[in-house]
Amino acid sequence: MSALQSSPDSGTDRMTGRAWGVLFVLCGAIFLEGVDVAMLNVALPSIRADLGLSTGTLQWVMSAYVLGYGGFMLLGGRAADLFGRRQMFLFWLTVFLLFSGLGGFATEGWMLLLARFVTGVAAAFMTPAGLSIITTSFEEGPKRNKALLVYSGTAAGGFSVGLVVGGLLASVDWRWVFFAPVILSFIILVTGAALIPKSPKPDRAGQRMDVGGAITVTAGILLLVFSVERASHESVGVTALTIAASLALFLVFVLIERKTASPLVRLGLFRSGSLVRANLAGLLFAAGFFGFQFIIVLYLQELRGWSTLETSFAMIVIGIDAILSPTLTPKLVEKFGNGRVIFGGLLLAVLSYALMLPIGLDWTYLMMFPSLIILGLSFSLAYGPLTIAATEDIEEEEQGVAGGLLYTSFQFGAALGLASATAAITAATDGTGPQAMLDGHRAALLVPLVAAAVAVVISLFGLRGKSGAAEPAAEDGPVLEPVETTR
Repeated sequence: MSALQSSPDSGTDRMTGRAWGVLFVLCGAIFLEGVDVAMLNVALPSIRADLGLSTGTLQWVMSAYVLGYGGFMLLGGRAADLFGRRQMFLFWLTVFLLFSGLGGFATEGWMLLLARFVTGVAAAFMTPAGLSIITTSFEEGPKRNKALLVYSGTAAGGFSVGLVVGGLLASVDWRWVFFAPVILSFIILVTGAALIPKSPKPDRAGQRMDVGGAITVTAGILLLVFSVERASHESVGVTALTIAASLALFLVFVLIERKTASPLVRLGLFRSGSLVRANLAGLLFAAGFFGFQFIIVLYLQELRGWSTLETSFAMIVIGIDAILSPTLTPKLVEKFGNGRVIFGGLLLAVLSYALMLPIGLDWTYLMMFPSLIILGLSFSLAYGPLTIAATEDIEEEEQGVAGGLLYTSFQFGAALGLASATAAITAATDGTGPQAMLDGHRAALLVPLVAAAVAVVISLFGLRGKSGAAEPAAEDGPVLEPVETTR
């Protein structure tokens, strides 16, 4: 019997201490990913001042990570399924640790860009491996749902905590924004190696890595994310050309997947309405969420003159989702069903963005507070349940790919939201005065509002499906499926 499994005849559904330990290790890794991104966001001005980076290079400090993360996520998910989830998780966590440290020692812009790109690639392999460890260890139903909601709440908490911690560390020395994740990575690595059970070597009989599919889809995603990231800096013709090239690569990818015996992504996966809806809604939700935060941060710092630390503390209220995701959301999912909770969360996102539309130059924090707190509640209701919807009813051997698809959608959505918000601000700002800049920010707020509204429409189709109905309570039994410990 696995060390993580409750005794079948114990009459209890409680998780063992070892099971909680494994879950906390995986939560630590997703917390690390969130805190790493958030800390860097608030440290960018200090980095530019110290290394003398141009605005274009500074943007690529963020974009390099997004390219690595979004571009290699599908490959990372498939690698977890083929080569072992534990092995992929621990190996790429080590890579994450090493290159985060390299970023802290950077003395030139290119060193920082290289470190961020490889760190993003490491996260692209590590994250779907960690998610699939959860989805293949916890039996489908309330127990897996609770584990995933704890996991997603931790991810949100990492981003919220990172906003404040990043401001504090950057005020001392921006290099600590890179060194702090090294310390946390090392703790998670040592603990994970001790607690995550070894599993049998995946049966790869008749299975092989789909090299052609991996090259085409990774190149297509990289080019598409690059196009979106650079849309506000390039001409329409150049942007259209790169998007067309990425779409051509996706077409080649589909043709390869239809013919190969061991596809990187089995096209039959997309027959799952729950998976497709979750990925589309997740992409749009991430686009609105990150685009909105970007706009508000610019408003507070450039129009209102708030410091980095003041802005961080103002935005931290969104982090209420870190408390609500593992406490309130599981109860709502159990009572109303996954689909209805997602729908409610997306509706709250629309309300949050709509409340901020009339923003003015004299708004107090109390006037902004309702929008921010509602957005935190929205995130707690939508993010975790979307993770559940994207992985339910998926076979165990494809859980890594399903997780990779979802996180690819989140990353591409974030890139799309940031690029669209930037383009909207630029296009709508007619002049240089405060009022002209405010007009640009108001116009840009329509981007997250429209994205969330479309996500609401998509989620409506799920209310009549399986995920829209409350699931029956599970019978007493083991919390985790058996995990062999022979290897």
